[in-house]
Amino acid sequence: MLSHEVQLIIRPRFCETDALGHINNTVIPMWFEAAREPIFEILNPGQDLKTWNVILAGFNIAFSAPTFYGEDVVIKTCVSRIGNSSFVVTQACWQGNKKTAEAQTTMVFYDYETDKSQLLTDEIRTQLGQLMRVDA
Repeated sequence: MLSHEVQLIIRPRFCETDALGHINNTVIPMWFEAAREPIFEILNPGQDLKTWNVILAGFNIAFSAPTFYGEDVVIKTCVSRIGNSSFVVTQACWQGNKKTAEAQTTMVFYDYETDKSQLLTDEIRTQLGQLMRVDA
């Protein structure tokens, strides 16, 4: 997979481990959300909660290996699909040379006043397109 991805480096905290010394599976979705901040910035510059305009419509995650305390983690984020009012964000959690988890999150550009999805603007589509994954 070639992509125009953004990356976030995370240093796992001891409190994020489970009884077996792995990073708890509930932690990685929070890391993925933190790594989506550049996408939130595209949709809502300044991320003003009074004008928030995106909802999470669905989230799927597959864990492929344990993630451990003591070694940095890289979260790689790209856009894998752009629709009329929604798009899919694909993210992968890497520790060392091993992918430990991958997720697809469907996001919807949304108007909370009308309680309806809204069409992605051309400007937003262009910016999301710059993060588009390209399969080789």
